[in-house]
Amino acid sequence: MADVNRGNRPLSPHLQVYRPQLTSMTSILTRITGNALLVGAVLLIWWLVAAATSESYFEFVDCIVTSWFGKLVMLGSIWALWYHTLAGLRHLYWDSLRGLELRTAEMLGWGVIIGSVILTILTVLVL
Repeated sequence: MADVNRGNRPLSPHLQVYRPQLTSMTSILTRITGNALLVGAVLLIWWLVAAATSESYFEFVDCIVTSWFGKLVMLGSIWALWYHTLAGLRHLYWDSLRGLELRTAEMLGWGVIIGSVILTILTVLVL
């Protein structure tokens, strides 16, 4: 029979009781970076369309893309691309049923975070 005296306890792990793990946070961040990559792609496509349209329109769009905001969006897109790539490689590794132990999964999570920052810095230095 169903428990009719539930009292004040939560029905599921609540944010006040539940401490998010690194693996869940990196999973959420993978979804966020995947969607954020669309912003950089739209900005790049807008720039390419402006280049094909007219010189005055291209100057306008190029001014936006090369502004501090445009550079910030592009830097974020570079980081998101590296993060999303490394997280995808981590998932491919997990799909082979390896690295699923808690300690290994946490090390892979830190590897994705640190690796994406390092690769972003190297990309910016090279470009």
